[in-house]
Amino acid sequence: MALKKRIGGGFVVFVGFMLSPLSWWNDLFVNVPLALVFAWAVSWFYRPAFEAAAVIGYLLTNILGFVLMQKGGEGMLAKTPRPYTRRDFCRDTVISLAYTLVIVLLVRWRVLRPPSEYFHQPA
Repeated sequence: MALKKRIGGGFVVFVGFMLSPLSWWNDLFVNVPLALVFAWAVSWFYRPAFEAAAVIGYLLTNILGFVLMQKGGEGMLAKTPRPYTRRDFCRDTVISLAYTLVIVLLVRWRVLRPPSEYFHQPA
């Protein structure tokens, strides 16, 4: 049972690490594409919400990454897991907000935009 618990917790930590902003390369290949897909889906229903949805989607991937890393680590190592506290959530949110600033700048500089704007340039 202990090996199964460690393997499961390790998998959760890995997924969390991939979603967290702790590695320099994962944003380009994981978080930004997920945020962009989220923003595209939202902009399909309400196009003016693209920018806000991209930022919110990116922020959510980062927060989810931190939460999964903490929960997976506890699942692997702790005899009894402790609850995820409000303080833990606030810390993860503040760190994620700092990384989200980069996405805000990319949207403002129009590096990230709705799919129709990549293919149909306004005249």
